[in-house]
Amino acid sequence: VRDVVVGYAGGTRPRPTYENHAGHLEAVRVTYDPAKITYAQLVDGFFHRIDPTDDRGQICDFGPAYRTAVFAASPDEKTAAESVKSRVAKTLGKPVATRILPAATFWPGEGYHQDYARKNPMNYNAYRIGCGRDARLKAVWAGR
Repeated sequence: VRDVVVGYAGGTRPRPTYENHAGHLEAVRVTYDPAKITYAQLVDGFFHRIDPTDDRGQICDFGPAYRTAVFAASPDEKTAAESVKSRVAKTLGKPVATRILPAATFWPGEGYHQDYARKNPMNYNAYRIGCGRDARLKAVWAGR
C-alpha cells in the first residue's frame, strides 16, 4: 500500500465536509502496487477489519454515512469484490450488508482526519476500547 486517504464518496453534494456530508459514505481511498497485492486481497483485508454483517453502520458509529461499501472502478474489480463478499458470507454463515458500488468521486477529508489514530493515539484508543471495537471484531471473526 502506497497511500491511504480518508474522506467521503458515493454522494452527490460537491466538496463534503465532516460537518456536512449527508448522502456520502465515510470512505478510504487506497493507492497500492498491484504487483505486490491484488485488489481482491485488499477487499478481503477490508472485510476482516469491519463487521460486514452490520447494516446499521459500524460498531459504535451508526447511520447512513457509516454503512460499509466497496467501490469498484472496473468490471474486473466488481467481480473480484463480489467474489470476496460471497466467500465472506459463506465463512460467516450470514448475509453480508456491505454493498459493492461503482466507483464514485472521492473527496478527501479534512487534514485533522488524516492519520487520526497515529496523530491522536490516546483519543483513538479510548474510542476503540470504549466502543468495544476489538471485542466486536473478535466475535465476528473468531475461528474464521
